[in-house]
Amino acid sequence: MSMVAEQVQTKPDYREIRSIDKRTNLSHADFINEYVNKSLPVVLTDAAKGWKAMGKYTPEFFKKNYPDITKTINGVTYKMDEFIDQMLASTPEHKAPYPYNFDVEKVFPELMPDFLPEIIYGNIDRINHKLMPRKMLKGTTLYEIFLGGNGCSFPFLHVDALYMHTQITQVYGSKIFYMYSPDQTPYMYPFADNPKFSQVNFNEPDYEKFPLFKEATPVEIKVEEGETILFPSGWWHTTRITEPCISLGRAQLNGHNWDDFINDRYVNWKKKISYAAAPVLAYGKIVGSIMNAQDR
Repeated sequence: MSMVAEQVQTKPDYREIRSIDKRTNLSHADFINEYVNKSLPVVLTDAAKGWKAMGKYTPEFFKKNYPDITKTINGVTYKMDEFIDQMLASTPEHKAPYPYNFDVEKVFPELMPDFLPEIIYGNIDRINHKLMPRKMLKGTTLYEIFLGGNGCSFPFLHVDALYMHTQITQVYGSKIFYMYSPDQTPYMYPFADNPKFSQVNFNEPDYEKFPLFKEATPVEIKVEEGETILFPSGWWHTTRITEPCISLGRAQLNGHNWDDFINDRYVNWKKKISYAAAPVLAYGKIVGSIMNAQDR
């Protein structure tokens, strides 16, 4: 793909957005110009068509190869083999535990080559850049796999950690996404001490306690098996599942969310290791300038 310079974001009138595009055979230049630079979500129908994971990673695959891997949800620990049985039998009335998710790099590092080629939300991959210390990315999972069954839903309406852009590919089955544009943040009632999470229970909203949430208007889209949804930092979202599904999430960084990311790191380090906060901020600004030059 040809390189294209990332421009200053020209944010659209979000009130006019009623749907999310699904695009096939979209060039990298058009992806940057039409979506990244406009802070718009998009679903790419064929971006992961070359992944070895497609058609390989099924519930049966994980049950057979990783039966003893465990995950604790609400104080209960589930082995993979027993979870898969619950996942396949899950209904809205009798839901499997969720989210049943894992850090791929830590738990399944041998699977990483099956998620290539990478889908990059920019001209360079800042997440895996040689100047990006992994310590600066602490607080988010870079490559995360989710397994879920019919009736499950993500428990929180949220903006992703560290103000990352988000990529989610449906490796098996489909998933429904509910997206709220950044201008609807006043309707989300963010927690004062954690402004990336909404206080509103999306599944059972309390309109007496959170009356402005009535004004919130989601964009709903079903991402099918083999499709990838990419959306910018600042978009509130949650999901629902209507069939057994496996998703691969991937954090994304580019010039548009770099300053928010670095400022978030600065605030976090100032709370925990105050003497390191200023160097983190300074390093982030220097590295950001270098990466911006490489982008161009």
